Amino acid sequence: MKEAVIVSGVRTAGGKAPRGVFRDTRPEVLGKYAILETIKRAGGSFTSDMIDDVLWGCATPEQACGNNVARITSLYAGIPIHVPNATINRFCSSGLQCISFGAESIIANRCDIVLAGGIEHMSMVPMGGVRRPNPEILEDPELDTIYTAMGVTAEIVAERYNISREEQDRFGAASMQKAAAATLSGKFKEEIVPVPVKITTLGPDGKPVTKEVLVDTDEGIRYDTTYEANAKLKPAFKPQGGVVTAGNASQTTDGAAAVLVMSKEKAQELGCKPRLKYLGYAVAGCRPEEMGIGPVYAVPKVLKRLGLELKDIGLIELNEAFASQALYCIKTLGLNEEIVNVNGGAIALGHPMGATGAKLTVTLMHEMERRQVKYGMVTMCIGGGQGAAGVFELC
Repeated sequence: MKEAVIVSGVRTAGGKAPRGVFRDTRPEVLGKYAILETIKRAGGSFTSDMIDDVLWGCATPEQACGNNVARITSLYAGIPIHVPNATINRFCSSGLQCISFGAESIIANRCDIVLAGGIEHMSMVPMGGVRRPNPEILEDPELDTIYTAMGVTAEIVAERYNISREEQDRFGAASMQKAAAATLSGKFKEEIVPVPVKITTLGPDGKPVTKEVLVDTDEGIRYDTTYEANAKLKPAFKPQGGVVTAGNASQTTDGAAAVLVMSKEKAQELGCKPRLKYLGYAVAGCRPEEMGIGPVYAVPKVLKRLGLELKDIGLIELNEAFASQALYCIKTLGLNEEIVNVNGGAIALGHPMGATGAKLTVTLMHEMERRQVKYGMVTMCIGGGQGAAGVFELC
């Protein structure tokens, strides 16, 4: 059986949506820069015409991200026309799903090289919910929560599992502080591909002024965040008695990420250095209205399949869509907080949904190399009521 390894991977910085630095930069442009840099960093004698498939995650593959954004982005990035492409949607875990699909195709000997990743442009394609929900679903008490807004699910998890406002605010502040420290120390510099953009604003005279900016830093980090500041914020989704705020919830984000997955044999043949070995991936379902707890079901599933235990995992990127669900997962699974999101998480760095799974894999890879950790894991909660977890081994 073949082994699947990641030989390169990068991400763009996270741009705040809908009014951030990437608001006027199209999704295929962000994707292009991630793809080109990933290809460049693969090294050896690899060239893009050797790619067997491009799998690109997107949670809202419509409008500016529609018409098979994988194909559009791939061709725009200069990948030859004979290379096929697919846009994959498992909502928040789309990017990680693409890595898994690609790696397992390699393991099954269906191909040798897959470019996997994802995009989300929440400025151009904002989350709008279901405008015409099925009335039969709304009237069915077993199904009606499928349409629950993400912020409301976070409130439900907090109330149902007694996650206090103080816990959430402290968690959110810690995420910001860790991300700020990582950024200021240059930890993200290697994993972020700079993206040049043009930003148009109104000048003092009321006329439009366009300037060029090189975006190489996550835009959502608040460097002076404290618990005390978070505690003063108003609830965002439940005005009376709510506990979920802008300080303890992930940001809407524009961003892209890509990784190049190869069979170990092909990597050796081409002279490309394997960095992470793909070990396995699992998904599991949960109640839609508490979608954030999905990793609680997915993590044991993948570890059991691999014959591993939590104590074997040395580093974890747990997507913190909301502090309430992240805290519940950490407590229930018994995770060591010292190895979870060591450089901050989505509350500070953003959650470009279709790209986040790939983004976190890129971050995990770089930190595993710094720490020389043998096993690392990425976990995702998934809108609609699912969880996912992927496990990797340092090469």
